[in-house]
Amino acid sequence: MSYNIVFFDIDGTLVNDEKRVPQDTIEAIAELKENGIEPVIATGRAPYFFKPLAELLHIESFVSLNGAYVVYKGEPLYQRPLPRGSVEKLVEYASRNHHPLVFEGNEQFYANSEAHPFVVESIDSLRVEQPGYDPEFWSKSDIYQAFLHCEAQDEHLYDHVFDDLRLIRWHPKAMDVTIKGGSKAIGIEAMLRRLSLTPENAVAFGDGLNDMEMLQQVGLGIAMGNSHPQLLPYADYITSSVDEGGIRQGLRHAGLIS
Repeated sequence: MSYNIVFFDIDGTLVNDEKRVPQDTIEAIAELKENGIEPVIATGRAPYFFKPLAELLHIESFVSLNGAYVVYKGEPLYQRPLPRGSVEKLVEYASRNHHPLVFEGNEQFYANSEAHPFVVESIDSLRVEQPGYDPEFWSKSDIYQAFLHCEAQDEHLYDHVFDDLRLIRWHPKAMDVTIKGGSKAIGIEAMLRRLSLTPENAVAFGDGLNDMEMLQQVGLGIAMGNSHPQLLPYADYITSSVDEGGIRQGLRHAGLIS
């Protein structure tokens, strides 16, 4: 199989628990580019969360916000914000349960509470700046994703409440809120169409629960050795962990670098 493009998750895939990119990963992606293969970031993160990483790795294209905002070499090619009415319902319901929210636009993000400990803890884990405070941001801008801050024991409060939203836990105190039916795979599909490529031409690396659809979407789905156990059945190949040369090993398995 001839692969032309590789999609990389960030957390636990390109970066380790300390949010650092191992040197061998930097070198492997540079070699991938030298071989004429397009590297693309595919992440639940918003663009402003990974700009330094993209610059470090010289990656110009991305599938961000779990597939809701896709850019190819500076050109936005797919945008799917959350329905405004659904966000309003989420705001009301989360407020009733005393669970703070963070609203993510494509350029800025704001919380509807000031310095809530759940928000501080989860955002700090991403090693990015804390959000601004604007409870009405959702009503003034397109929101592509939200963070709902609650513990796992309270997840049941949101069961069967939203017909068009999907909740995916990424932190002990936080869940992504995305549009139902949306995923990194949808964003990848949009980019492949733009490049006149098929899913069989693509490789993807991931480690988390929001990577399931992505690994199934492409010709070669690679799970990191440090992956969530529930992701492994969706992978065609399991490489080593991020800190054990997993990216280089996986790219070698795909025949894309030496």
